[in-house]
Amino acid sequence: MINVIASIEVNENRMDEFLKIFNANVPNVLAEDGCIAYSPTLDVETGIPVQVLKTNTATIIEAWESIEHLHAHLKSPHMLEYRTKVKDIVKSVSIQVTQPA
Repeated sequence: MINVIASIEVNENRMDEFLKIFNANVPNVLAEDGCIAYSPTLDVETGIPVQVLKTNTATIIEAWESIEHLHAHLKSPHMLEYRTKVKDIVKSVSIQVTQPA
């Protein structure tokens, strides 16, 4: 199993629009072979001093059975369509891929 933490920075004042498009695609991703979890999250203020709040950023928490499943996900037709829909909304994307220690 692998975990993916994707940080998607969205242009200012476009988060609601982004989340509407993203959430419409979630059922497609969850139906993919090898998908264990796929969920968008937003930072919440906690008052914890070491917390780094990311404004205008959605953090996607994913779990996949394997790296091969992740690669297939990235090439899937619904992900290609999703990327086209959000190309003018998303400012930047970065991912971290981890495995259980």
